[in-house]
Amino acid sequence: MLNKIFKLKENNTTVKTEVIAGITTFMTMAYILAVNPSILAEAGMDPTAVLLATCIASFIGTALMAFWANLPFVLSAGMGLNAYMAYTVCGQMGYPWQIALLAVFTEGIIFILLSLTKVREAIFNSIPLQLKTAVSVGIGLFIAFIGLQNAKLSVDSSTLVTIVNFTENFSTVGIGALLAILGTLLMAILYVKGVKGSILIGILVTWGLGMLCQLIGIYVPNPEAGFYSLYPTLGFTDFTKLGETFGQCFDFKVLKEHGVDIFNFIVIIFSFLFVDLFDTLGTLIGVSSKANMLDEEGRLPNIKPALMADAVATSAGAVLGTSTTTTFVESASGVAAGGRTGLTAITAGILFLVSTLFAPIFTAIPSFATAPALIIVGFLMFSNIANLKLTEDNYTTAIPAYLCIIAMPLFYSIAEGISLGVISYVVMNLACKKWKDISPVMYVLAVLFILKYIFL
Repeated sequence: MLNKIFKLKENNTTVKTEVIAGITTFMTMAYILAVNPSILAEAGMDPTAVLLATCIASFIGTALMAFWANLPFVLSAGMGLNAYMAYTVCGQMGYPWQIALLAVFTEGIIFILLSLTKVREAIFNSIPLQLKTAVSVGIGLFIAFIGLQNAKLSVDSSTLVTIVNFTENFSTVGIGALLAILGTLLMAILYVKGVKGSILIGILVTWGLGMLCQLIGIYVPNPEAGFYSLYPTLGFTDFTKLGETFGQCFDFKVLKEHGVDIFNFIVIIFSFLFVDLFDTLGTLIGVSSKANMLDEEGRLPNIKPALMADAVATSAGAVLGTSTTTTFVESASGVAAGGRTGLTAITAGILFLVSTLFAPIFTAIPSFATAPALIIVGFLMFSNIANLKLTEDNYTTAIPAYLCIIAMPLFYSIAEGISLGVISYVVMNLACKKWKDISPVMYVLAVLFILKYIFL
């Protein structure tokens, strides 16, 4: 039956190979179950509710990918997009998380419509490759900066930021920051050695070292300062917690009480859509290329249902209570293990569903243990900088890409990076009389972003 559903023989694979590949993919991306609740908790959301929503949305999206597109790609809450929601939309802009989820839901609906038409290709082709790459690189730096802050390694100072004083409050802040450094080095070494699940292993080992430090008295819990016992409370998952986020994106009472500037809301939606669209396309093409799934013209035959699965999962995830659900580049690990069909995907999806039973464990993991994951994932995204062409004959594109990259961490906003990249690209190419290099869509985007700075 599995052979008939997933066309295993046609893809020169077996049930055993696909299942192992699915387990491998899950292990490499299971860190999201510890990291996502930690990040979205900063927006005021309940960690257990976020974890349950993440697991269920991951299963839904991955199941759709498996049965609609029959591809070995796994979906979950996207890194960078969760940070944008928590730290920019809810933090910097001050919107309640319910409104942020409404933006995610709306973005998903738009993505569905774009996936049904050729508009998606038009938008994708209108954005210069350098800027697409710059967005990924900038998000990598942004995520890494958040990781340094969560680890308490980067702290406020007269120079805006500096490294923490390890000796001051060593039993809480100091030891946590030190363990974060050890965790980052451990993850990096395991990743370089090709160990499957290196990021998840790094999180668990760092957490274990923290519990050992608490046992021998080096780490001393101080609830008043926000440092709690590192030992998890064993018990069953409180599935009723999901009710705290389920359907809250339609809480129009919050929308009415808070008030939303329509232009700002459109910018938020566009930022989610921009990153999700290009991140998904880049992941699908990149991983498919490694698996030799592309046709002679370099296209992925089943990309339309794959994009549809991604889009539906995004809206479903918003309804459940999590940030944008997207295709994970870690799917490459399953492909490297031999995964070629949707059986790989559904295997990982089922494991996400099973993970709901262990919510108390995942939500108890301290921030100094998850922070190294942000730093390493940031590096993986930053590594795309190698694809940037930084030569004199390309400066009108390279400089806007550079501005896009540095703006994200320094202005603490993915949206600001995108807007500055787009505006500077149009202005520089106009000034240098390279009108032919500017697509009509880029003109529209630049004008909208300029209006945003003038009136907001």
